[in-house]
Amino acid sequence: MTINIAILGCSKIAHIHAKAILQIPELSFKAVWSRTPDSALKFAEVFSVKAYSSIREMIKAENIQLAIICNAHPYHAAVAIEAMEAGAHVMIEKPLASTLQDCDLIIEAAQRMNRKAGVISQRRWYLPIQRMKEAIDEGKIGSPMLGTIQMLGWRNRAYFEGDAWRGSWKLEGGGVLVNQSPHQLDLLLWLMGDIDEVFGYWSNINHPYIEVEDTAVAIIRFRNGGLGNILVSNSQKPGIYGKIHIHGRNGSSIGAQLEGGAMFLPGKTSIQEAPKLDIWTVPGEEHLMEEWNEADSREFHSIDSMIYYFKQQLVDFADAILKDHPPLVSFEDGRKTVELFTAIYRSQRDGRPVKFPLQPEYGKGDMDGRI
Repeated sequence: MTINIAILGCSKIAHIHAKAILQIPELSFKAVWSRTPDSALKFAEVFSVKAYSSIREMIKAENIQLAIICNAHPYHAAVAIEAMEAGAHVMIEKPLASTLQDCDLIIEAAQRMNRKAGVISQRRWYLPIQRMKEAIDEGKIGSPMLGTIQMLGWRNRAYFEGDAWRGSWKLEGGGVLVNQSPHQLDLLLWLMGDIDEVFGYWSNINHPYIEVEDTAVAIIRFRNGGLGNILVSNSQKPGIYGKIHIHGRNGSSIGAQLEGGAMFLPGKTSIQEAPKLDIWTVPGEEHLMEEWNEADSREFHSIDSMIYYFKQQLVDFADAILKDHPPLVSFEDGRKTVELFTAIYRSQRDGRPVKFPLQPEYGKGDMDGRI
């Protein structure tokens, strides 16, 4: 069976999704929608699909079963809900939404319409991350008790001025926490488990021409008693690295560098370095890290790394539709990431730790602690 797909929103990342779709025989790229008709027409011409100005008309006319949402974060909910009500399942570019209220609207619509909704987190398919997840699931480090992520990157003025929505609370929903960090936050939650409490701060260190944060730090207590630390920043020229490390109850440690050097920018740069393990002290396996890294590097350089991991997630989601099972990255996972960065904003606002679970706030007018 072939699944008909449409892309909603013509952002730079939408072009990567389109190229990934075209490489999967079971998927048929049919159409594109944008609030800006000229953008949809230009996108449609590049990929030989049909442009629409109406989501409902497009989904009905093209029998769209899967819509990939690639517009700006604060508008994910409205577009995703309209697509689901018209009959499509949805995959949503990270983050699921910029607020918990919008996350819950998406989830309610998915449950009401019996649609599948997932969020893009293609780094779960990186081989070093797969090795880490397997080691944790097999009990090789005991319970995961200390998890850390560091993402030290750079975004210059041209980046923020390249799209009108970047750098504003209203149009982007946040800074490094909302835009660049969701992949790393998702991986930390996937490997460590659910959160009990968060204390955090954020700041704008060297981007005075934007409203949003360029740096954030946080301390986490997980429900299993483990601890965590988050340090994410867009303030280190030209970018240093992105890392995730997990330390287990039995004293073993596993970890990976997911980005090295200048960070990946959709439509502008490629992934600079292959992801690699940088810590592996599982008893009896210490000597395997170099061997695995060599094998993983060979595979990484044999594929189109810009496209391949998106393809892996698309195949997983298509299988979830065809066989009616949850996708690897679900809407619940997407909400947990939004819950985490929302807790950091609220913690700075309130000057105290924030207990989980979080519910949407109404009537405060401060964008859940951002303003």
